Amino acid sequence: MYKKILIALDGSPSAENVLPYARALAKRLALPVDLLEVIDIVEMARSVPAAEGLFINQLAADDARRSGAYLDAIAQSFAGVPVHCLVKQGHAADIIVETAADDKDTLIMMATHGRSGLNRFLLGSVAEKVLRGAANPLLLVRANEAARTDGEVAVKSVIVPLDGSELAETILPVVEEWAKRLDLEVILFRAYVIPYGAYSTGEGFYDPVNLEAFLARLRQETIDYLEGKTAELKRQGIEKVFYVAKEGLSADEIIKFARATPDNLIAMCSHGRSGVGRWVLGSVTETVVRHAGDPVLVLRAQS
Repeated sequence: MYKKILIALDGSPSAENVLPYARALAKRLALPVDLLEVIDIVEMARSVPAAEGLFINQLAADDARRSGAYLDAIAQSFAGVPVHCLVKQGHAADIIVETAADDKDTLIMMATHGRSGLNRFLLGSVAEKVLRGAANPLLLVRANEAARTDGEVAVKSVIVPLDGSELAETILPVVEEWAKRLDLEVILFRAYVIPYGAYSTGEGFYDPVNLEAFLARLRQETIDYLEGKTAELKRQGIEKVFYVAKEGLSADEIIKFARATPDNLIAMCSHGRSGVGRWVLGSVTETVVRHAGDPVLVLRAQS
């Protein structure tokens, strides 16, 4: 599975929204943790008055000491797992991606946004860059200023969006292991929709009879596919596995379903195949990450 968790922080309460999930995973999976804060001198230089900019190296050194003390304090909240603190200089997204890339079995965890300023980086844009650039698995938690950052938060179920492609299905072995080790209920999810322009009469109008039959066939194909995957997971020893088929646009239906069910984790690949009955999982993944309230585990599919 994974050998380590890398947690990216920026010192802000919203970035710390990832910590309750990280504590729970680290404890239940018995994984060591690296806490990482990045000092971006270029961003810092833009944020200070010109006179102070002459002493940017000293400011960076002072900030590094503050960051080290901050991470040491956060480390104390992880009980029973080894924690290592890292303070690095550079562009935040680049450093996060490069640090994780040293070990492909490192799970990156971070909030989707933090706070910008002298010793902050904007985790919204950073998270998107990491999502697009990291080869490592990535777990993103949408930041909420009102959310608690202490204690632990454990999820009870994992929603697995599928599109029928082999690439999208590469998330299933990961889901299987998470379900077994964390005792999660697995919900396989697939949306279906009639492609734009299907079954035109040739005069710019749709044939409602054919469209109704086409939609019924799409739904049945979706159910047959999900039933097959459900049976496969049950044969692998996953007892609590179900499926849901919804008519509608993929990202919209994933988000809507996740919001209607509490204590979820969403697990999906970063892209699939395009075409009839498929979605481009890259764009769907980014949409789900931006708008779903649940943490999202993203695995980059290897084509």
